[in-house]
Amino acid sequence: MSDSLPGTEIPEEETAPVEPEYDPAGPAPLNVPRTPTDNADVDAQLERLGDADHLATDGHMEVYEDVHRGLRDALTALDARPGPPAPPTSYGHRS
Repeated sequence: MSDSLPGTEIPEEETAPVEPEYDPAGPAPLNVPRTPTDNADVDAQLERLGDADHLATDGHMEVYEDVHRGLRDALTALDARPGPPAPPTSYGHRS
């Protein structure tokens, strides 16, 4: 049996959402501007750098290594693309 009478219940206090306290040692965005390069592969890697903004410092290395690997792959792909054929040379040939 309840000790309270119907209609006389005291409402539970509503608690306001607790805002996270500022932690100066916690992750903070660097807000470094990234200028587009017009190369989709490179731009994607530069945007990936933003993932480090939400990580503690010990998590940055993984992002940086991943971005470095992606940029290296993008540069390698540029070297592998076929370009115009090299012009014939007459160096070393006697007529």
